[in-house]
Amino acid sequence: MKINNILFTGRLVKELDSLLDSCEALKGRGLRFIPESVVSREDLEWADAYVAFQPTENFHFGNVKWIHSLGAGVDRYMALGNWPDDVLLTRTITSFGQKIAEYTLSYMLKDLQHHDTFRDQQGRGEWKMVAPRALNEVKVVIFGTGEIGHEVARILAYFGGKVYGVSRSGTDKEYFREVMPLVGVRDSHLGEVDYVINTLPLTEETECLFDEDFFGKMNQAVFLNVGRGGTVDHGALLAALDSGKLKAAVLDVFEEEPLPAESPLWSHRGVTITPHISAITTPEEAVACFLETLECVESGGKLRNAVNVGRGY
Repeated sequence: MKINNILFTGRLVKELDSLLDSCEALKGRGLRFIPESVVSREDLEWADAYVAFQPTENFHFGNVKWIHSLGAGVDRYMALGNWPDDVLLTRTITSFGQKIAEYTLSYMLKDLQHHDTFRDQQGRGEWKMVAPRALNEVKVVIFGTGEIGHEVARILAYFGGKVYGVSRSGTDKEYFREVMPLVGVRDSHLGEVDYVINTLPLTEETECLFDEDFFGKMNQAVFLNVGRGGTVDHGALLAALDSGKLKAAVLDVFEEEPLPAESPLWSHRGVTITPHISAITTPEEAVACFLETLECVESGGKLRNAVNVGRGY
């Protein structure tokens, strides 16, 4: 596939323009670096390739034959529907696994080491010992055993955590003691889990997967969502926190971002909110993955980041 005209847009557009300004691999090509708000129909008709975190509001496929997502998730592209057979979709693969592993580990240690308890005691001038728990004492279930979930499992297993996985196929994988298929997982031993980590993409199968029935199986677990907001019924999550089924929730992704000011998630004591920062794409990482992918697209090399649009990931 030959790529002649490339349209870049989205929040990194200025940085990408600067980093790619003198890139030898892009010499002789048409390049446009445009803010989302001003991308026109003509721009989309002009482009062979579209590079951005998400489609613009006025997006249409036009003459585009390759779309490259600057993020790991592609659910906003999948929402376009009626995907043309001749349009390739790729996503950015960088150090997301390590970043998300560090993010989840930080909140797990915060819980296990009782940071909030000791901060409250300090405010009261109270000296009271509460024994921390070790990582090798806890049971963790990671939903999604792909690149990100696998790296989270590797790091937790290194510290002795008992790590279990859930995937579409249920295929065994290194660092997981057991991998269970997505279908029927609600009938497994979820009541014994200390932490549930969601890394799943948003698909028809995973939409509102974490619902009232799922949270009803919990027994004081902590739920961490670094996958997609649409996989969670947040009303059911809040009810589970209020009933004690869930001990706490750490949420980095939401169906609507920024999270609306009126959302009850903001004020719930059991919820920790972060603004989708568990695995930020840096401009340098975005450029490296884009250029690697471009080379493979044009040479016919094996793409490690091609998206199966039928599955949505």
